[in-house]
Amino acid sequence: MATVELRFSALPEHVRTARLVAAAVARRAGVDEAVLDEVRLAVGEACSRAVGLHQSAGISAPVRVSLIEEEKLFSIEVGDEAPHTVPGDTSPGARGGADGADVETEEDEMGLAVISGLVDDVEVTAGENGGLIRMSWPTTPPATLVP
Repeated sequence: MATVELRFSALPEHVRTARLVAAAVARRAGVDEAVLDEVRLAVGEACSRAVGLHQSAGISAPVRVSLIEEEKLFSIEVGDEAPHTVPGDTSPGARGGADGADVETEEDEMGLAVISGLVDDVEVTAGENGGLIRMSWPTTPPATLVP
């Protein structure tokens, strides 16, 4: 199992680099060429979401991206350190209760809907210490050349 880890400052200009690295590693891992655009778009959406969460919460920690090559599976994990709340949480600092926070929540949900539309195997986890989006695609082993 090979893993490539990428960390970048929560700035929108770094999302493009994350997309390019993800597509290159996915290609090398054996993800079908026809799916690479979906990989790029999904990673871009997940990274943009993480950047937005960091910026809105004033978090200076980097966004984390792990590209994991396993047997017959390629996974990408995009992690943030923004506190996420449980639906219905009205405690101070909870997102979704104040004016403007509803718009952020809608944008967050829209981003997750886009990712779910692009990736068949997606898992989203979130808690008070941050969130993680794990996306997976099947791979095909490289053809072996027999002399």
